Amino acid sequence: MRIDILTVLPEMIEGMVNCSIIRRAQDKGIAEIRLHNLRDYATNRWRRVDDYPFGGEAGMVIQIEPVDRAITALKEERTYDEVIYTSPDGEMFNQPMANSMSLLNNLIILCGHYKGVDYRIREHLITKEISVGDYVLTGGEIAAAVITDAVVRLIPGVIGDEQSALSDSFQDGLLAPPVYTRPADYKGWKAPGVLLSGHRRNIDEWRLQQACDRTTRLRPDLPGVTAEEALPFQLKDAKEGFPEDR
Repeated sequence: MRIDILTVLPEMIEGMVNCSIIRRAQDKGIAEIRLHNLRDYATNRWRRVDDYPFGGEAGMVIQIEPVDRAITALKEERTYDEVIYTSPDGEMFNQPMANSMSLLNNLIILCGHYKGVDYRIREHLITKEISVGDYVLTGGEIAAAVITDAVVRLIPGVIGDEQSALSDSFQDGLLAPPVYTRPADYKGWKAPGVLLSGHRRNIDEWRLQQACDRTTRLRPDLPGVTAEEALPFQLKDAKEGFPEDR
């Protein structure tokens, strides 16, 4: 997979794409992340890519010309599955979306900045708009980093133990169950005995029950929880507060 990120502040993302799992994915040749400074596509001597909005509103707006020039140049080299714009009013990013995007080959991500981008960019150049939450960031660079990380780690071969990614929170509409490691007994705080039993079926059943219980209690809005499962916990929580982890 190749991901081209268009931004006015590439230094905000450089650290993320050059370390940890994303770095290893690139070293293996599984993923290629390219950062493009929109200022390199400006046509003025000051490399300026923003201007005042028509109508007199406060703030600055990214101009259409440098964005169009950048996207056009990239599309001359390859075909892109999606041209994404990170926006507060885009479709909410979630695990199913990350799963689907991990199957694609080439992506462009345009990072919003300042007051946003000339709306004609969104009308004519963008194929998908994505939001990472109901809040406003200084720029879309952080959102682009979140999307890139969530998608790339799902590509086969990126994570050594691929089953680890499949058991992450949200993969099956549930939160992940609690995890424990050595020592089994620390200051009298003991790891659940079932995890030390070696009985695979009991362990799997315990983990599934924990995932269901935690999701019902903490995130009853997730698709892995049915109304019938959520109701008893909601009634109990209303009376007693959240129960302790089982």
